[in-house]
Amino acid sequence: MLYLRILKESLNFALHALRVNRLRTFLSLLGVTIGILTIVAVFTMVDSLERSIRSSVQNLGSNVVYIQKWPWGGGGGEYKWWHYFQRPEPNYYEMEKLASRMNNAEHVAYLFGVQQTLKYGLNSVEGVNVMCVSHAYNYIWNFEIEEGRYFSELESRKGSPIAILGYDVAQGLFPGVNPVGRTFSVLGRKLKVIGVVAKQGKSLIGNDFDGSIFVPIQYVGNLMSLKNQNGSTIMISAKEGVEMSELRDEIIGTMRSIRRLKPKADNDFALNEISMISNNLDQLFSVIGLAGLVIGGFSVLVGGFGIANIMFVSVKERTNQIGIQMSLGAKRIFILMQFLLESVILCVIGGGLGIFMVYLGQLALPFFMEDMSFQIQLSSKNLIQGMGISVVIGLVSGFIPALSASRLNPVDAIRTGQ
Repeated sequence: MLYLRILKESLNFALHALRVNRLRTFLSLLGVTIGILTIVAVFTMVDSLERSIRSSVQNLGSNVVYIQKWPWGGGGGEYKWWHYFQRPEPNYYEMEKLASRMNNAEHVAYLFGVQQTLKYGLNSVEGVNVMCVSHAYNYIWNFEIEEGRYFSELESRKGSPIAILGYDVAQGLFPGVNPVGRTFSVLGRKLKVIGVVAKQGKSLIGNDFDGSIFVPIQYVGNLMSLKNQNGSTIMISAKEGVEMSELRDEIIGTMRSIRRLKPKADNDFALNEISMISNNLDQLFSVIGLAGLVIGGFSVLVGGFGIANIMFVSVKERTNQIGIQMSLGAKRIFILMQFLLESVILCVIGGGLGIFMVYLGQLALPFFMEDMSFQIQLSSKNLIQGMGISVVIGLVSGFIPALSASRLNPVDAIRTGQ
């Protein structure tokens, strides 16, 4: 109870000192506010970016293996691009053979994309990614269709002249009208719209469903060769209960058989998984987080020195008052707590203002940067970090001034003020 009473009285003295010296309080708050604003803003940006990238990566599927020409991240070690460059692209016919031979695969799909211009009447959309997909693509990349439907199996097999539009493409070609059932042209050929994908937003890993359209791969196969198409990908999802290592081993064996590779020959294809990106992301964001901590740390350090300087000035100004308090029986811990609480309260108020400014920035930023590819969000983790750092700054910055005040000799302190 005695310590609680001391704490309460110390708090009252600290608040009174802050109210009396308003200009000094404002200047002290300014330094801490800028410091906490900087470090919390950096943490918030980094965390929001990481959250958005990891969410985009998760859409790739944790149980999916991608057969491609190039390995993600270079395959580890030295990046032998000349070696990968000589590899053939995976093709649709290899996908069909994989689907018929593999036992551990749930779905097998094929994809490649080309950039084209679409036209409807006087409207046109340039640079549209025409994604040529096999029927099982929707089972591996499960996207929501807002209007219409996906390809039927018969339509995929026949290669019907149909398409599913991304949200932005639909708005550009058919503004103000329902696109389903209408036809548009690409390379002089007509395609009928059977569906529109719900708005997805841009992904930080390069996927943009809003600016793409989907057409059956067999339709494209009726117009051109499906071999050696740049950027081709075969996607294979594992059956429930099948380990990814087991799926990878089966894929390697089957692909080597399909391509008739000799036993001692290296694989001429790459198997990519989400875990490869996740591991690289862990290393990347650990470095970014450390850099953010250093950048924000300098701002906080400046604010901390400002608080310490102000507290030394406060102790000097109130030396006579300290002497009187001690001569009337005030304990040294009371003096220590009085100045320490003043420092902590300053830092907490400044930190709170800094966090509030980050919150306002989070609300205002979308109005000025509508094309941002990720959402900035101040999380409870960032808030707790900011307030925790504020308390630590207050304790560290105020401890030495408070300790020096508590060690003053009452007689000398009273004489100082005379």
